[in-house]
Amino acid sequence: QLQASGGGLVQAGGSLRLSCVASGISFTIATMNWYRQAPGKQRELVATITSGDNTNYADSVKGRFIISRDNAKNTMSLQMNSLKPEDTGVYLCGTYIAFRWYWGQGTQVTVSS
Repeated sequence: QLQASGGGLVQAGGSLRLSCVASGISFTIATMNWYRQAPGKQRELVATITSGDNTNYADSVKGRFIISRDNAKNTMSLQMNSLKPEDTGVYLCGTYIAFRWYWGQGTQVTVSS
């Protein structure tokens, strides 16, 4: 199970920090992902962090977002800086383990111009 939190309403240029707490999965070996879903658009992979702390970002968020994990707390985070209106959407944490996807419930991020 994954539980995401930390979304909200922020002005352009502001910051938010999202968290995703995992339970019941082998978090320490999992590659963890943040996706976002904007209205009328396909779900987009935003950032990934492997069990070895290797990270990857969508071009649209490079240099602004930072993904991290704390294995002791089974928690993954996404620090979002310099937010833009186009970052608006529902952010979901997800991981693929043992041939299935696990998803959090999503947290809404709204960036006003």
